Amino acid sequence: MDADRQSFEAYVRARGPGLSRQAYLLTGNHHLAEDLVQQTLLRVAGRWRRVVAGGDPDPYVRRVLYHQHVSWWRRRARQVPEAPLEGTDRPVPDEADSIAVTLAVQAALARLAPRQRAAIVLRYFADLSEAQIAATLGCRAGTVKSQLRDGLARLKVLAPELAELLEVRS
Repeated sequence: MDADRQSFEAYVRARGPGLSRQAYLLTGNHHLAEDLVQQTLLRVAGRWRRVVAGGDPDPYVRRVLYHQHVSWWRRRARQVPEAPLEGTDRPVPDEADSIAVTLAVQAALARLAPRQRAAIVLRYFADLSEAQIAATLGCRAGTVKSQLRDGLARLKVLAPELAELLEVRS
């Protein structure tokens, strides 16, 4: 059991920052992203031996992360929104040249449908193939392609200032 724990801890140290970035891009909020990663890792930790026995744990962990996020936004959709706490969504300091792009991407991603956002985050920020995204989202590769196409088209409408960046990504 100690070897499983060490293996899991090594995985978290190696992949934790990447999972946090993906969670942030999905949620648009640092605090929610931290909570999402913690919930995901709690779910995965109990099954770690089986997850590792299946080979590469990354696809499984990404799928749990995505499904945990989906359950969160479904639950939030049924609730009355609360007034945000003052000062909780402060932007993270970034290099001066990329602040505008970072904020524009964040705002545009937040306005996409959840599946489009997830497909774009997994494709362009996690650098997964369409097949890997399909496995993560539990859909077909054709659905991923249409989600990416529609999401990119919507981003061009929502954030025309990102047109140059989007042309490079397409």
